[in-house]
Amino acid sequence: MPPESSTLRKAATASDRSRERARTARNRRLLVHGTRVLLLLGLLAAWEGLARAAVIDPFNFSMPSKIWDQISQWALHGTPQGPLWEQIWYTLYEALLGWVIGVIGGVVLGIALGRIRFLADVLGPYIKVLNALPRIVLAPIFLIWFGLGPASKVASAVVLVFFPVFFNAFQGAREVDRNLVANSRILGASNRQVTLQVVIPSATSWIFTSLHVSFGFALIGAIVGEYIGATKGLGLLVSASQGTFNAAGVYAAMVILAVVALLAEGLLAFLEKRLFRWKPADTSTGR
Repeated sequence: MPPESSTLRKAATASDRSRERARTARNRRLLVHGTRVLLLLGLLAAWEGLARAAVIDPFNFSMPSKIWDQISQWALHGTPQGPLWEQIWYTLYEALLGWVIGVIGGVVLGIALGRIRFLADVLGPYIKVLNALPRIVLAPIFLIWFGLGPASKVASAVVLVFFPVFFNAFQGAREVDRNLVANSRILGASNRQVTLQVVIPSATSWIFTSLHVSFGFALIGAIVGEYIGATKGLGLLVSASQGTFNAAGVYAAMVILAVVALLAEGLLAFLEKRLFRWKPADTSTGR
């Protein structure tokens, strides 16, 4: 057999295998997404049926149809606090601002302490003590300090976001390949150049891991702050619905919040995929 024919046959076989792997991964994704949808529909149907049959108390647990009616009413006619989109934007604005501040602070301080051992030795015990505090209970204090406006909710979001980002950035800076750092110094790189061109890129995957979790924390901080005291926001909708024993309203606000969180998670996943296109795909998970 001529060498050219053997080479072409091997290339065709490799191409077939690649297409087969892609087809398998695509089928698995479809199966996973389909199973998720069926599971959600099954849970909603069971909830609706149990509530209508009075197996569970519809007054306390409500039912999916009433929750949908509540969301539709808010979307079409507004909420007692104003248009629904305004409440969503108010909460999202507080969460985004708190998230950005917390991420920047966590990354900067985490990288700094990861690179400068003296700072880590001095500030480490204080950070551990602050991290041990139940940060949710700081929301009433922020409310006293900053009032009912968005500042108190932003502060609540910041303290929830800062620590997971800080610890991941700190660990990422500590886990940098020492050979890369040594080679950079041999090539004449300064401390600033090593940090910007070696340490931060190496720690990026650690930082992105914390971003997925931290945005959810930012939403929690904003919602808790609004629940305690606010003039607008989804947390205020939860508080007002609870005050009027409107279970459907409580669940409706939670559903809207979940949708916002899922959209934000999808955006972060998209950005991470774009930034880390150089990484090999994980074929074991079908992604």
